[in-house]
Amino acid sequence: MSDEQELPFNQNLIQQLTGLDSLQLAWLSGYCWAKAKGNSTTANIPSNETPKTEAENSKPLKITILSASQTGNAKGVATALAERLKQQPVSFQQFFAKDYKAKNIADEELLLFVTSTQGDGEPPEEAVALYKFLHSKKAPNLSRLEYAVLGLGDSSYPHFCQAGKDFDKRFAELGATPLIPRVDADLDFQNTANEWIEQIVQLISQKSATKTQVKSESNTIAAASSQYSRANPFNATLLTNQKITARNAEKDIRHIEFDLADSGLSYQVGDALGVWFENDPALIMEIIEQIGLTGDEKVEINAQSFLLKEALRTQFEITQSTPAFVKGYAKFAENAELSALVEQPETLAQFIQNRPIISVLHQYPAKLTETQFIGLLRPLAPRLYSISSAQAEVGEEVHLTVGLVQFEQQGKVRKGAGSSYLAERVNEDTPVKIFIEKNDHFRLPQDNSKPIIMIGSGTGIAPFRAFIQQRAADEATGKNWLIFGNQRFTQDFLYQTEWQQFAKDGYLHQYDFAWSRDQKQKIYVQDKIRERAELIWQWLQNGAYLYVCGDASKMAKDVEKALLDVIAEQGKLNADDAEDYLNQLRENQRYQRDVY
Repeated sequence: MSDEQELPFNQNLIQQLTGLDSLQLAWLSGYCWAKAKGNSTTANIPSNETPKTEAENSKPLKITILSASQTGNAKGVATALAERLKQQPVSFQQFFAKDYKAKNIADEELLLFVTSTQGDGEPPEEAVALYKFLHSKKAPNLSRLEYAVLGLGDSSYPHFCQAGKDFDKRFAELGATPLIPRVDADLDFQNTANEWIEQIVQLISQKSATKTQVKSESNTIAAASSQYSRANPFNATLLTNQKITARNAEKDIRHIEFDLADSGLSYQVGDALGVWFENDPALIMEIIEQIGLTGDEKVEINAQSFLLKEALRTQFEITQSTPAFVKGYAKFAENAELSALVEQPETLAQFIQNRPIISVLHQYPAKLTETQFIGLLRPLAPRLYSISSAQAEVGEEVHLTVGLVQFEQQGKVRKGAGSSYLAERVNEDTPVKIFIEKNDHFRLPQDNSKPIIMIGSGTGIAPFRAFIQQRAADEATGKNWLIFGNQRFTQDFLYQTEWQQFAKDGYLHQYDFAWSRDQKQKIYVQDKIRERAELIWQWLQNGAYLYVCGDASKMAKDVEKALLDVIAEQGKLNADDAEDYLNQLRENQRYQRDVY
């Protein structure tokens, strides 16, 4: 029989008693005697701690602003909120998700969270570690937390603002209390975001009115101001538009170069280039004729007057349909089939996939006024492309690797708005409105002796071309490994001669290629990862950084599954521990993804 069984109480209680002083022990003895006699009298246990003062009991609110951004919008909103709070007598900290330790969520008191959504309703890349932590067995109790969530999204996708919805739901499940209900914002998010900010500031001002507050600085560093930005783009000259897939290849991929001379624009490898495109004039006229107009009708947009055809060229998204567009159009079309369809969310989500606006107009024809039609449309949004050059190599140029999006719909070939603009409608010497979009969660290691493993397919090779150009310019000593996939070796080996030269010069130490259509059984990059499991594990043990670039909905998920399999197998870990290992790599910024 153990000691614990012999005693009327266990060793845990004895350990607790050893921390009490003589006064506390005496009080406890009397309290227990009173309880044994049935006396329910309660009293306060004496404490070694000094009683708290009134000032300590009214300590300042602990406020944290956290943003999870994929393209910079959430970051911008969070920074605008920080600027407003600086005008209030409150203390706060501001973090970008890539710099935030997930476990610190347990210590938060008031969290103001702005997040975008990417891929198939997933959180932005920099917030994946926090998302996985909150949904793991290690998730803490958050009953002391108050929070507010602003979700940014694109209503043309079926899982609109899903990341914001998921974080909001999980915070509540873990016991946190919403300061205000979650707010979701579409592509034209600015007014919604401004209203959310003002509501937050008012509530915090009220909550802090009875508390002593001290000003504190955000932990973020303001970026150097630039003459050119998303709101004020640079008119760059197109230097090169070269097809880099074979003439008979299924994919049409272009190498695009812009001249940045006299712009003062600079970028780092890993950044993206924003392009303000113009819509296809032929598509514009097809739409105008389909709804029974001429294009010369005048419309008012933000107190400016435009001809309808000009407004559709530069002001609105006119390609991919959205639930809001189809629902609004159904009211004008007065078609029973369409009206029934919009009442079923899942059916509607399926309907709009790969179904451009013009196809909806043809399938369910109706006549609209110019005001009715533009009222259904979203504002034009720039397209972002991973930069495929290092400025250390190309100087005052910026390079892109752009795949022309095209598919057949109702017997006619339809094309992506931004990709067809760059590939087919912009001539050399034509000015194109561009800006640099920073991507701080996709960066080379600061220590260039660290090895890197780059995994990509298709145009996902773009940032890795930039990475190796930079590593060569820096004469980096770290080893570089490329795992690249595409359809066919003879038709789709993007930048083949450059990779051969990098290998010859000693800057490409390991390479594996997956050509999915060159044999009967398709081979993808995830197959190469499993094939090279032992070597990948060795590189990780030697401090390698993992980078993934490509399609978020399938390729990136398949690659992550393969990496988890490799980690579990080679590290002799179970599934949960393998997940923890990969998340630790992510938090240490050794696992970074640029997915779209």
